[in-house]
Parts: sequence; structure tokens; C-alpha cells
Amino acid sequence: MKFIDEARIEVMAGKGGNGAASFRREKFVPFGGPDGGDGGKGGSVYAVADENVNTLVEYRFVKKYLAQHGERGRGADCYGKGGDDIELHMPVGTVITDHDTGELVADLTHHGQRVMIARGGKGGLGNIHFKSSTNRAPRQCTPGEEGEQRTLKLELKVLADVGLLGMPNAGKSTFIRAVSAARPKVADYPFTTLHPNLGVVRMDDTSSFVIADIPGLIEGAAEGAGLGHRFLKHLQRTGLLLHLVDVAPFDPDVDPVREARAIVAELQKYDEELYGKPRWLVLNKVDMLPEGERELTVSAFLQAYGWPDAKPNDEFGFDIAAPRVFAISALNHEGTRELVFAINSYLSVVRAQAKAEAEAAARAEEEARAARRAAVLKPVESAGEEPVAE
Repeated sequence: MKFIDEARIEVMAGKGGNGAASFRREKFVPFGGPDGGDGGKGGSVYAVADENVNTLVEYRFVKKYLAQHGERGRGADCYGKGGDDIELHMPVGTVITDHDTGELVADLTHHGQRVMIARGGKGGLGNIHFKSSTNRAPRQCTPGEEGEQRTLKLELKVLADVGLLGMPNAGKSTFIRAVSAARPKVADYPFTTLHPNLGVVRMDDTSSFVIADIPGLIEGAAEGAGLGHRFLKHLQRTGLLLHLVDVAPFDPDVDPVREARAIVAELQKYDEELYGKPRWLVLNKVDMLPEGERELTVSAFLQAYGWPDAKPNDEFGFDIAAPRVFAISALNHEGTRELVFAINSYLSVVRAQAKAEAEAAARAEEEARAARRAAVLKPVESAGEEPVAE
């Protein structure tokens, strides 16, 4: 299936049914009074995050979605039936914005999340609502409200723990094939990857993480050159970036240091927040270097690139702030095991910290609610009341 990560659709909620103006007409009931019922509400449009949907391709072909209108009210106090709601199933990670105003409508971040994106109109009031002691036979009723109508922009940003970035042919697809069950296309020419690929790395029965591979970047990507700039948004939700560099290019005129710096520069021009994410350096294709020259080549690259020489100190736990560098060969899996275990350790610490922060916030909120309840229940002392002397 073709990977589609952007679409534009029009959603129209249902119109509310009109209220009825009716009077009770029965034998032996000469003054039955008003009995016009209300109109039914119009159906609403909901977006639902579904982990079984992977792309927005469906919304490229069907552009308009209309919910059912509410039925009008009838006599004998009969209320109109409400219109049926409709649900649009979208991939987890879809961001929905109003095309005209740019307002964020919804951000679907977890499976099963359900958000109203167009509200149905209210039903009109029947004449039974207008009777009074001075208006015994009201003939007025109100029409149903129109439902919301919006043009929405859908943008899919894949959810992954780790994102891969680098020049074309840096070995990103080969790496994701080496550590996961994903099987992206691999070939010996640039821009083999044409759309993002996701791979799940399973450590054991209870531990796993997701890696996102996007098309390679080139110099000028932030201004629209190449393919990768279209998919950099998919790295915005990742927690860790792996910058893959080909340290043994076939072309002798290619400078790996210059290419690595160009990628970082494009990242910064595209998004400062993305540039500020934790980023590890992964030197790939060391199998192409002679055995005796690998360490020398890696050291020369790090010195020219300006990577910190200090090694991480994990004696008292995994240091998530330390810059890390790995020399691997994705083709023959050399060094990939150590890299995968380091990623898992990093994510374990980050997840534990996030869980602790969420629990602390929940406790603080509960304490605040308890304090508010205590303040309400506490007896209010009379103003100016003096204590009684014993």
C-alpha cells in the first residue's frame, strides 16, 4: 500500500431537525393544548485513533464526510430521532488542524482516542415549550441548528521511540533490517527509501521499542531539496535520534565529516526543537575498512568532527545525558547488539522518569483536591469573634 501522510478533507455534521407546532386533537378534549415535539439533534463527526490503520490513503480518495440530519418533531409530543454519528478511523499519530484558521483540532496519540471534529446541530424546539398562563395556544416553534462544517488538514507523524537520520545510502534501511523484522527495500543507489518505515525491536517478552527510518537527507533539505524534508516531521515525536554516517564511502571525493555536519545543519534549520533532541552518532560500514585501520579511521573522524572524547560513565546507572558514539556494520550485524542494548537502557531510564513525574503530578493534584475539599467543609469562623476566657 502506498504510504500517504497528508490529506485534506471536508466534514459536515448533521443539521438538527425542526421543532413542530401542533395541537392535541381528540374527541371530548376540546382544549387539548400544544403537543408539538422537538426536532432531533444532528449527527456529529468523530476522529478515532486506530492502530490497525497505517496511512491516510483512504482520505485521498474520499474527501467529503456528511453525518445524518436529525428528524423533525411531530405532534402528540413525538420528538424527532437524532442523526447517527460517523467515525473516521485514522492512524495513531495523526494531527488534525483547521485548514482555514490553522487551529489544532485534535492530536491522536493513543489507540482508541475519540475526538469530536464537527458538532451536530441542536434540534429545534416544539411549541410545547412556549405555552404559558398567558399563551395557551402557542404557534411558534424553532428551526434546527445547522451542523458544523469544516475543512481539515490531516498530517500523520509516526510515533516511534528512535529515529534514524543520515545521507542517502548511509545504511539506515540495512540497520533497521538488521535489528527488527521490518524489511524495507535495500539497494546500492541513493534514495532507495521513498517513504518512512517502522521496525519493532523486541528485547524480551515485556520490553520493546520502535525505530523510524525516513528517506535520506541531502544538503538544502530544509529548503525542500531531495525527499527527506517531507518526512522530517516524523522524527519530531521520537525520543532519541541516531545519526548514521558512512565512514567508508565508495566515492573518494566524499568527505564523511562534511556530510555529517551538513545533516546536523539541515536539522537545525528545519526545527530547533528537533535539533535539540538527544542524538547519538553511529559510524556505519566499518566492515569496508581494513581491520588494522578501523580504530584509526574512527578516531580521525571523531577528532575532525569535534565529537567529545569523554566516555560515558554508567557505573551508577545509565547516563542518558552523555553523548555516545558507536562503530557498527549493519550489513554483518557487527556492533548492532551493543547499540540496541544501549538504546533499550536509555529508553528504560527515560520511561521510568516519565512514570515518576506522572505519579508525582497525580499525587499533587490529589492533594490539591483534598485541600479544596477541606477548605469547603471547614466551619467558617464568625468575623470579629473573640475567644472565650476561661
